[in-house]
Amino acid sequence: MIKLYGHEMSGNSYKARLLLELLKIEYEWIKIDLMTGEHKSPEYLALNPFGQVPLLIDGGTKLADAQAILVYLARQYGGDSWLPLEALPLAQVVRWLSTTAGEIRQGPENARLHYLFGSTAINIERAHQKAEHILTQLDQHLSTHTWLEFERPTIADIAVFPYVALARDGKVDLDAYPNLLAWIDRVKQLPGYVPMAGI
Repeated sequence: MIKLYGHEMSGNSYKARLLLELLKIEYEWIKIDLMTGEHKSPEYLALNPFGQVPLLIDGGTKLADAQAILVYLARQYGGDSWLPLEALPLAQVVRWLSTTAGEIRQGPENARLHYLFGSTAINIERAHQKAEHILTQLDQHLSTHTWLEFERPTIADIAVFPYVALARDGKVDLDAYPNLLAWIDRVKQLPGYVPMAGI
């Protein structure tokens, strides 16, 4: 059985868990307590030297990084609907994975880290500026799209969803983005959707 190591307050752990649920794949959830530093323990570092969650183990396959896990699950279990193989559609989905690791991390995710977890290394003004910029871009994009790409959900939507939907944890107001809020509701209506605290 697949094992997913993560923490319930981690948006990156949640996106891996959400895709497993949407794909109706059985898995074992193993909590790694970030608050006590379990992710830096010798036992966990032996599994994932980066000392981060999530970590997915599927038989002999061991894979860290949320976006990489989404790609793996989509290709291994989800088929072309979640991650197309053709060059341009594939690139369109990967663009959003990059946006997740870039602008969304620098904006809403960092603001949440600052307020919810007390991360003092984050420039909160810059995080709020980045959040406003990417949320505006997303809202404009979703004014003409039902999903981030194509007329169906893909791992682009699953990658972007958690930290955008959790933006209020970082004192980022979502009320100015009606198209984004409508998209968040669409994700919540997907068969197999499971919630996370704060969403």
